[in-house]
Amino acid sequence: MLGNSVPINILIAEDDPNDRLLTQEAMAESNTVAKLDFVADGHELLQFLHRQGTYATHAGAPLPGIILLDLNMPRMDGREALQRLKSDPVLRRIPVVIMTNSRDEDDISHTYQLGASSYVIKPRGFDDLVTLMEELCRYWFRVVELPPATHH
Repeated sequence: MLGNSVPINILIAEDDPNDRLLTQEAMAESNTVAKLDFVADGHELLQFLHRQGTYATHAGAPLPGIILLDLNMPRMDGREALQRLKSDPVLRRIPVVIMTNSRDEDDISHTYQLGASSYVIKPRGFDDLVTLMEELCRYWFRVVELPPATHH
């Protein structure tokens, strides 16, 4: 919990189990209390947000305050998932931070055109990942004002 005692809900779309584990450990190390949910691709991301399939049990739970989205994933990549998110009247209000290894200028331009809130390159070292998680949480949950949580 931060600042105004609102729980931080972060949804992370990442297909690499090692990156998921490192992100989880970095978040714990950053002393940020957050509820992290992980999905493995864009298809699961949309199922989670729409409370479909295995995520139907989440019905009525608040949507995440922010989504960390990898670009290169199987089934549905981050680009297509972002496009679908930003075309949905309920989901488009959720900030989406692209967190990827891609430094490709076309990826950067294209994802901003699709409505990404930020674009960050995954750090190489664990300490840098901890710092990134601290900075992301500080910015998105202490500095900016997010819309009230909605339920889906």
